[in-house]
Amino acid sequence: MARAQIFLPALFVVGAVALSSVFIVDEREQVLVLQFGQVKQEIRQPGLGYKIPFIQDVVRYEDRILGLQTQPLEVTLKDNRRLVVDAFTRWRITNLIDFREAVGAGGTDAAQSRLDRIVSAAIREVLGSVPSNAVLSEDRTGLMNRIRDIAKREAASLGVEVIDLRLTRTDLPEQNLAATFARMIAERQREAADEVARGNEAASRVRAAADREVVEVTSDARRQAEVIRGEADATRNGIYAEAFGQDPEFFAFTRSLTAYERALGEGNSAIVMKPDSAFFDYLKDPKGGASRQP
Repeated sequence: MARAQIFLPALFVVGAVALSSVFIVDEREQVLVLQFGQVKQEIRQPGLGYKIPFIQDVVRYEDRILGLQTQPLEVTLKDNRRLVVDAFTRWRITNLIDFREAVGAGGTDAAQSRLDRIVSAAIREVLGSVPSNAVLSEDRTGLMNRIRDIAKREAASLGVEVIDLRLTRTDLPEQNLAATFARMIAERQREAADEVARGNEAASRVRAAADREVVEVTSDARRQAEVIRGEADATRNGIYAEAFGQDPEFFAFTRSLTAYERALGEGNSAIVMKPDSAFFDYLKDPKGGASRQP
């Protein structure tokens, strides 16, 4: 009985020690086994790992691709224009021992901070050597590749690899936005004024051409009307002359009736003339002017 009381606690202690010496490495991570801060083992494959209990420690690191969004920084370009720039970087740990020696116990957070400084310095170096139109153009892949290559070279000492880098922001500083917007508005207003002036000039030309065409058409119409009126008068006079030649008495009679109609019409209330005037020939005698002939 006494042996059982001693054996069970000893077995429990041995089991606890055995369990504390075993650890699991996930497929998404890589592990360093440290003994008093010194690297004793590097494990990059998933599965079971072993360590000396209470003496060795297990430090886990990401084996996946990580992302870093850099802090916005103000960059002076080659043409002295200033831009606020930031970038998104994809990176991963490639050498655990170098990584541990470079960042110490800070791990991924310390690496992110140092990598942010490396990328920012590379951005300043590359963008400071090019004009603003190269940065603000749609095709700036070459600039991003140059920044990536510089950052990749500098980050190699950290035991990490910079896989890709993309500029996510290239904006004017806040203090310059108002002046830039005002200049853009002034340019657009000037362009609008130029377009309005050109439109008014074109409208004036169209109106002048239309007025000239109206005058020409009206003058031609009047000329044609006068010609037609003259031809009509000539035809009318010819008809009158022909009618007078065929029957002068009837012609004189119709002319007298027309004169009576005009003289005695509305508005002509008084007529003063001699009683023996020829005007009354057809009123006194149906034969009219024939009675005066010898």
